[in-house]
Amino acid sequence: MIHELAQGLVDLIFDWGYLGIFLLMSIESSFIPFPSEIVLIPAGYLASQGQMSITFIMGSALAGSLVGAFINYYLALTLGRKILKKYGKYFFIKESALEKMDNYFERHGHISTFIGRLIPGIRQLISIPAGLAQMNLAIFATFTALGAGLWALVLTLLGYYIGENQGLINEYLKEVTIVVLVLLVLLASWYAYYQKNKKIKVQDE
Repeated sequence: MIHELAQGLVDLIFDWGYLGIFLLMSIESSFIPFPSEIVLIPAGYLASQGQMSITFIMGSALAGSLVGAFINYYLALTLGRKILKKYGKYFFIKESALEKMDNYFERHGHISTFIGRLIPGIRQLISIPAGLAQMNLAIFATFTALGAGLWALVLTLLGYYIGENQGLINEYLKEVTIVVLVLLVLLASWYAYYQKNKKIKVQDE
């Protein structure tokens, strides 16, 4: 079943080209999540065969990821806040909680968005709290692009170099995911340490 789905996506990408990548990544990045590797790894393999361009694959993937992220962002911004303000009390969500979230994303939204875009299962959802918190759109777009672009490049290169070997893809994808998660933990730890020292310096002054 999974093999048939993957083959169907390969055929779709081949038939629709970069538009297919754009549409699939838009869906993947919005409220209908599915693994982006089943889109970009086959695309990378097609690039290795000279049938697609890595540059255009990346452009289509990045544009699609941003569109999907903007959909979640604006839904949360326009509808989410209204719903939470009206019905949040029934779920024990107070107005003060929204204010705290606004303050958090104003100070740490950039790092949260970047890290979130690189965590499986979270990358599609990070746009929702960003929208609820009314995060600066330019900052949101920049760090969404950085995170989504980095992950798209990793998957595309995997397909480019070992696209024919499914066993190796599964092995390397697990290893890459683990490495990325470890690096993100280190990045988050450094950021927390930096913010703590920054706060201490401000207090000393």
